[in-house]
Amino acid sequence: MNSKTAGPQVSIVVPTFNEAGTLATLVKKIDHALVDAVNGGYEIIFVDDGSTDESWAEMAAIARSNPRARALRLRRNFGKAAALSVGIDAARGSVIVTMDADLQDDPIDIPRFLEKIADGFDVVSGWKESRKDPLTKTIPSRLFNFITAKASGIRLHDFNCGFKAYRAEVFDHFSLYGELHRYVPVLAHGFGFKVGEMTVIHHSRTHGRSKYGLERFLRGAVDLLTIVAITQYSSRPGHLFGGIGAVLGTVGFLILSYLSILWFVGGGPIGTRPLLTFGVLLMIVSLQFLFFGMLAEMILFRSRRLPPHRLTKESIWLDQADDEEPS
Repeated sequence: MNSKTAGPQVSIVVPTFNEAGTLATLVKKIDHALVDAVNGGYEIIFVDDGSTDESWAEMAAIARSNPRARALRLRRNFGKAAALSVGIDAARGSVIVTMDADLQDDPIDIPRFLEKIADGFDVVSGWKESRKDPLTKTIPSRLFNFITAKASGIRLHDFNCGFKAYRAEVFDHFSLYGELHRYVPVLAHGFGFKVGEMTVIHHSRTHGRSKYGLERFLRGAVDLLTIVAITQYSSRPGHLFGGIGAVLGTVGFLILSYLSILWFVGGGPIGTRPLLTFGVLLMIVSLQFLFFGMLAEMILFRSRRLPPHRLTKESIWLDQADDEEPS
């Protein structure tokens, strides 16, 4: 996806799954919040993620009657990350705002997001400080956010909040899949973008029901390991695999050394001890991790690296004509 340089200033991307009853109200709220706030115009992009209700018919009717609205329909339910990726790829704005369709996010906060972007932030994540959800959702979410903040080193309060704003060029550096949409601030930070946070209004759900359960947090935990590997070790995988291998090898070596000393001092046979099997297993696994690290380093060296200009924020140089000596 290329950076957006033409078209509306702001693109509002709204992934939708079975939210037919909220879409018309959401458009009215967005129009009310932005009609006087965005001089360069805005667009609303609905992405129907395989809804089984009347969501597609509703958003299609909105797109036909509202020149600012666009409707995209996926072939089936691919998940929120895929829906966001499709909407972001279709977005023409230089700033992209993502929000849910269930009316729990309030569009009145969008101008505040745009102010934070104008202040120099590349990514601004919403924080539902006063969250209107049951404890079965808020408690696991708080635990998840705490673990994510510690593991990633990004001090955000609410990684799960789908209400975020981005400069469009952020998405030139990675694609969304799985549960990675919640980790965009971590990915962006890993590429050197400036990440910020602001509190947002959160309303109680009045239409439909939540589409997420405990399995979302389990998938998110697995994806967190992926994010840590991508952001901290993508350019040095040997350190990740080699480090794990070194730790396991050290433990295995200590175990085998202990058993060897017991055998030498007459502590009895060690061949039947489970600890011997465990120590040997650790040594074998540690060698495998070391070999994985070496292989990953060789693959990385041979593969195409990220173009240097993708890592450059800005550059200044004299024009070639100015450098030439006058004749």
